[in-house]
Amino acid sequence: MNWYQAIPPVAVICALLIGCSAVKGPPENVPNVVTADIQAGIEKYIEEQTKLGEGYFRIPFENQELYLKLVRVHTEYLANLAPQKYFACVDLANTDGHVYDVDFFLSGDPGRMTVTETTVHKTNGQPLYVWKQKEDKTWHRLPADKATPDLLGVVKERDWFEFFYRATLPEINDRGRMWIPFPVTDQYQTIEVQYIEAPVDQQILEDKKYGNKMFYMVLGPENSGETIEICYRVERREKGVYEDKTGNPQDYLQPNRLVPRDEEFSKIAEEVVAGKLGSLARARALYDHTIDRMRYMKYGNGWGKGDAVYACDTRTGNCTDFHSYFIALSRAVGIPARFAIGASIPSERNEGGIDGYHCWAEFYSNGKWWPTDISEGDKCSTLSTYYFGHHPANRVEFSRGRDLVVEPGPASGPINFLAYPVLEIGGETARADVKFSFNRLPSRPL
Repeated sequence: MNWYQAIPPVAVICALLIGCSAVKGPPENVPNVVTADIQAGIEKYIEEQTKLGEGYFRIPFENQELYLKLVRVHTEYLANLAPQKYFACVDLANTDGHVYDVDFFLSGDPGRMTVTETTVHKTNGQPLYVWKQKEDKTWHRLPADKATPDLLGVVKERDWFEFFYRATLPEINDRGRMWIPFPVTDQYQTIEVQYIEAPVDQQILEDKKYGNKMFYMVLGPENSGETIEICYRVERREKGVYEDKTGNPQDYLQPNRLVPRDEEFSKIAEEVVAGKLGSLARARALYDHTIDRMRYMKYGNGWGKGDAVYACDTRTGNCTDFHSYFIALSRAVGIPARFAIGASIPSERNEGGIDGYHCWAEFYSNGKWWPTDISEGDKCSTLSTYYFGHHPANRVEFSRGRDLVVEPGPASGPINFLAYPVLEIGGETARADVKFSFNRLPSRPL
């Protein structure tokens, strides 16, 4: 039995999956370890091994040796498992551009940690295994192709949770302005603002085209380094195929700045849908084509903007790029399609950090909107059929649409999409440090 299999289950749930501190305080004479210590420990180890590997962190994987460079440490998953036992999850990129999510187990005191186990967990976002608890309360790895939907990120029917949106401001040396998404209640989610902690007053703006709301704040140098935190209480319902009579679907055939009309999109889309009868079969062909063509890879420059041309040219990107490419192809063959963005709430745990935003799409066929999530369908092939026509309950939508226009708006022009704050200082784009977290609530309506 590995040492991590014998840890109390509450500690493992907390530690392996959410990156919180130890459930109980450390015994006497054992140093108190915080996540910054674990991050320093794993970064030091990777740096040392990279020097020994002549500039690369080398690990064996599937009968080959990977030559890796550090991309980032998942700080939301850093964890104390037990006294002097820790967990870290790290993204590393291979020389061919593939990104590997690697799990590390460590032991020792701060400054003297050693790695006891190294395992590749995901390749380009696709999990090779998940963690599952046995009847005896110990944990083991389960191959992803044998995992149930709840272990792969899907909560069906309904979900209830508190969602914490936290943004820490950088140095502000001029007049600053910030736009933060304010999720709205609709037929699939109910939103209540529990509290807002901010150093300045807020104004609520609304874009008239899509009905998105956002908080608008004016900042000054005295706000440098301060934190804005918003807590929402959310009830979310699983979304299936549905009618929406609030707008004209034909509006979603129009291009966006980063989802333009392009002859290449028309050429590709026409080839993909050739011989397919009806918009539904054509949309499914485009969905499958996007999975086959695109690789989920957050590496290099250009990804994460929802740039359909970039996605078409590089065949890589994150969820924004997957869905922008799909939307461009759909529109090219007369299928209305639209974009939304928010965050996915982990299904296999009940609290902790969230690894950034997530986005998805919908297309229109036979009088109804069909929810799709192509990047998630790509990560877990067993769920690819589910994600063609469903969005699970464990997510919250921040905003929908592209090129959002509000007044007052950013000096840079319409907002591409709104998930992380849009921040300008002296009219120039700046960046806040953003962290999302959640706390799942008992199964009850708001």
